[in-house]
Amino acid sequence: MNKILTAVSLTVALSACATKGYVREQVNTQVSALKASTDADMAAERSARTAGDSALRADIASLRGALDSLRSEFNVKITAMENGIKFAFPVHFGFNETMVRDADRAALDRFAGVVKKYYGSSKVTVEGFADPAGSAAYNKRLSLKRAQAVKDYLTGQGVDSQSLQAVGYGKTRLVAPNAWGDKPGADLNRRVVFVIESGEASVASTTGTMTTP
Repeated sequence: MNKILTAVSLTVALSACATKGYVREQVNTQVSALKASTDADMAAERSARTAGDSALRADIASLRGALDSLRSEFNVKITAMENGIKFAFPVHFGFNETMVRDADRAALDRFAGVVKKYYGSSKVTVEGFADPAGSAAYNKRLSLKRAQAVKDYLTGQGVDSQSLQAVGYGKTRLVAPNAWGDKPGADLNRRVVFVIESGEASVASTTGTMTTP
């Protein structure tokens, strides 16, 4: 009887050991599989991040090239602001005129391309100005018409009209004080300035590196 009980006990013990061994093997297998999956996910994430970083660097380089082209080809003054970027264009108007000059169309065409490619979801304000001749009220209306004319031109070049806003500042912020009519520097007062507010545009946060004096 004792031999039988011993044999039964030994059989149960061996069975328990075998069960524990099987469970341990299954756990190890699952752990290994989980680790392999995690490693693969991490590798994929690193790859995606690297690709994203490369794309961002390419976008930054492309934008920098576009802004450098505006500066060198059209003498645009570009200044980074706290919440955006300002473009002072050499786009001027004749005395008491509001029409966009043929000579300025190439610069505006290039600016429209930059806006569409890099600042499609940003707000663009067209600021119009006038020389000091005439009353403040008249010049404010005149400067607004100039800004509106430029806005309409950019819209015609494919810039979303909903992202554009025209404002007139009249004879405030004069570049050449007391210069009006045909006086030297008067055309610098009859101008437009563009302000692009930072939004979800490509590499909009890089404008700080684009500041020009």
